[in-house]
Amino acid sequence: MSDTVAALARAWGAPLGTADYRVQPEDFFVDEELPFTPDGSGEHLLVHVEKRGHNTGWVAQRLTQFAGIHPRLVSFSGRKDRHAVTRQWFSLQLPGKADPDFSQLDEPGVRVLATHRHGRKLRTGTHRINRFVLVLRNISADPAAVEARLADIRAGGVPNYFGDQRFGTDAGTLALAREAVVAGRLPQRPEKRGLVISALRSAMFNTVLDARVQDGSWNRVLPGELVMLDGANGRWFAEDGDPTLPARCAALDVHPGGPLPGSGGTQPAGAVAELEARMLAGYDDWLAALVRWRVDADRRALRSRLLDLEHGWLEPGVLRLSFGLWRGSYATTVLREVFDASDAAARDRNKNDNATSDAHDD
Repeated sequence: MSDTVAALARAWGAPLGTADYRVQPEDFFVDEELPFTPDGSGEHLLVHVEKRGHNTGWVAQRLTQFAGIHPRLVSFSGRKDRHAVTRQWFSLQLPGKADPDFSQLDEPGVRVLATHRHGRKLRTGTHRINRFVLVLRNISADPAAVEARLADIRAGGVPNYFGDQRFGTDAGTLALAREAVVAGRLPQRPEKRGLVISALRSAMFNTVLDARVQDGSWNRVLPGELVMLDGANGRWFAEDGDPTLPARCAALDVHPGGPLPGSGGTQPAGAVAELEARMLAGYDDWLAALVRWRVDADRRALRSRLLDLEHGWLEPGVLRLSFGLWRGSYATTVLREVFDASDAAARDRNKNDNATSDAHDD
């Protein structure tokens, strides 16, 4: 497994050219979509926040300070990037307390859009869909070819790889995970434990998906497949000869599944089991560690369907994309199917780090 997704196989051909994303925070916009309507009562206040230039944990801390509650009484569904404009939901537990007057919150880069009372707090992974609006700049690709590639993606989806974010800056989280396997123990800090487990399972999933992209089966149901329902966690065993599955797979209603390794759980059979065993043969120590750490096995769709994909050229070399993805899928895995896309924000950070380092060395 490569430490980045850059070396993983692409489903729709080589990149059509280069492009920059996140040249400015407004170029990368994402909004969480909840799967329910707040019920209007209860001790939890759901707060819809737009943030720019801040990470999710910092905003959560600032909200608890403003509301005058303990940090344990705030929760959120997902973490959103600092170098972007993002809208996400937080919940504050306010038993017997009035709603804070967020019009008095004076915090640059933070804006409260709406508040609603609700009977339950938000838990990790509560939101169902992330809606993206991306602006790509400095594009060096033929517009007609880009539009044809986007049509392919609209019709057929993209490989549902875990993005580089899952493995940490410069793959640091994956390095920490490898160290944990060698040491035979997880980090002491709970948040680090979760990152280590996720990095190991994500790397193995990507390895299997890479193989199925290469052999052309990433978007086909093979004998013994555990078929994943689009947008849901439901799964079932694909009976050999089921006449409905090929058509449903072609319509993006169901997808082939891949492994999130651990102990127990329903496992594939037939050709899928053979392929996964072959691809994971070099990960025996990782697999044993996950079993020892009592991590439950699970499955993840190999393919990601884009919801409501639209595009428009703002000017020559500047493309606007909008689409939704089910929670857990990555916008960067969409971009890599069209461009050799460069994260301008990360590139600028590296330049600044190098400049600081050079100045210090002098």
